[in-house]
Amino acid sequence: MTLVEQLKDAMKDAMRAKDKVRLGTIRMALAAVKQVEIDTQVELDNDGVIKLLTKLVKQRRDAIKQYEEAGRQDLADAEAAEVVVLQDFLPQQLSEAELEALISKAVADSGVSSMKDMGKVMGLLQSQVQGRADMAVVSKLLKAQLS
Repeated sequence: MTLVEQLKDAMKDAMRAKDKVRLGTIRMALAAVKQVEIDTQVELDNDGVIKLLTKLVKQRRDAIKQYEEAGRQDLADAEAAEVVVLQDFLPQQLSEAELEALISKAVADSGVSSMKDMGKVMGLLQSQVQGRADMAVVSKLLKAQLS
């Protein structure tokens, strides 16, 4: 079953359960998938949908941070609920130990030793951790390892 089919099934379940937050979030995700498919005229595969869902989660996390800085906890809570729903459809997140092991291996494989070449390692890691880790966390751990 593809990820889009899983989203559609989850949308039907949310309708039956009258779960408005989950239903709205899944509809938003399906609309985003459809929009990308129309814009690019290419049907998204599971990897494409995972990239899109990862992007949506990142947008929500940025919004949460901005709402909290503005003192709007009610809006931040709504965004956090959407993040929880979206993460249900993403692959299992990597632990920090697993991330550090992947980063160490990528650094060793690429032979990078300075911060100037950090982009090379990030390029290698991006395909490995897409949807399974926040790239900001990956970047932070990589900087710590290179310095």
